Amino acid sequence: MLAAGPPQDRRMDAAAPRFRRSFFAYASALLGLLSVMGVACFHYPELLTSREFRAVYDEGFARNLLLVGLIAAFILGTLAILRDRNKRVAMIGVCSATLAVLLGGTNVQFDAIGHTPYALGLDWFVISLFFSALVFVPLERYFGKRRVSPLRTGWRTDIAYFFMSHVLVQFILILVTASTSTIASIAAFPALKDAIQSLPVWAQFLIAVFVADLAQALLHRAYHNIPWLWRFHAVHHSSREMDWLAGSRIHFVEIVLTRSFVLLPLLVLGFSTPAVNAYVILVGLQAVIAHANIGVRFGWLEYLLVLPRYHHWHHARQQDYIDVNYAIHLPLVDMLMGTFKLPRDQAAWPQEYGVMKLETVPRGILRQHLMPFRRRKTFDEFVD
Repeated sequence: MLAAGPPQDRRMDAAAPRFRRSFFAYASALLGLLSVMGVACFHYPELLTSREFRAVYDEGFARNLLLVGLIAAFILGTLAILRDRNKRVAMIGVCSATLAVLLGGTNVQFDAIGHTPYALGLDWFVISLFFSALVFVPLERYFGKRRVSPLRTGWRTDIAYFFMSHVLVQFILILVTASTSTIASIAAFPALKDAIQSLPVWAQFLIAVFVADLAQALLHRAYHNIPWLWRFHAVHHSSREMDWLAGSRIHFVEIVLTRSFVLLPLLVLGFSTPAVNAYVILVGLQAVIAHANIGVRFGWLEYLLVLPRYHHWHHARQQDYIDVNYAIHLPLVDMLMGTFKLPRDQAAWPQEYGVMKLETVPRGILRQHLMPFRRRKTFDEFVD
């Protein structure tokens, strides 16, 4: 039975006034900038929108969403200016929304979208960020274990990672496909493929989750125990606060390696496209939930599914938790690997997050991407 968690940890109360002071202004700025990007997608759909993602929404939905974003940017920005709070940031929102309207707003017309070999997933970034923030900012505000502002230290870096992984989604897919298709075609097991494909989609999905989670957990443990791989994975563990956005902080090389390593057994074993697509949806959803600052007590479900407290202990800056909880979906995988560890007391949460040696990861997405390739092992301006 689910139950509300204990009173929130108030050690982060210093962030609360900043939240009240800045939220309207920053929300306006974010919505205004997203609106400009949305208008750009209408002007250049072949170049800025992904064909795969366009299949899940229609033009009317996109126009209505843009209208909501424009109205909200104007209203929130105006309120922040009238309240004399972060007026410069609020002006970014109002001016960006105005620019979006001047560029055509919701009235931009376009012909049939042609085919291009490559395209950026700007539409995927805009829609995903809008709805993720809409759902998780209020959830973390009212059910968070810690009182952490959405504008906590490092949020700009994580937004940049969120942008990179979504906008470059097609290029990532091309790299992943290129790295797995040849091997999958060679490692053929016709009888096993036929047996798996004879199962109903829901059964294929459950098996795919277990197989993919086992593969990813093995690679995940390698990230922690092989020094040159850790240099890439340390970027992900450098987040000092855990929330829905923190899970986006992943080095580009790790994204390609992980997705290739996980997709390969699914292709080799011949899971159907609907089962694989359902797994991909689960990955995106659970990755956000597992990192989210949600202090709800889930009871026995914590031993069945990877939920926030379970994965937060994996990110704990604590010596006896540096080699545990590698599973992404199923704690059963860690139990089989001998790496399961979770305090029975559901009120027990990590006191601190981040890499053990803070000075080994620098600030900012660019420096963090260059860090694994540098001979230098420590940095003066380390993780934010």
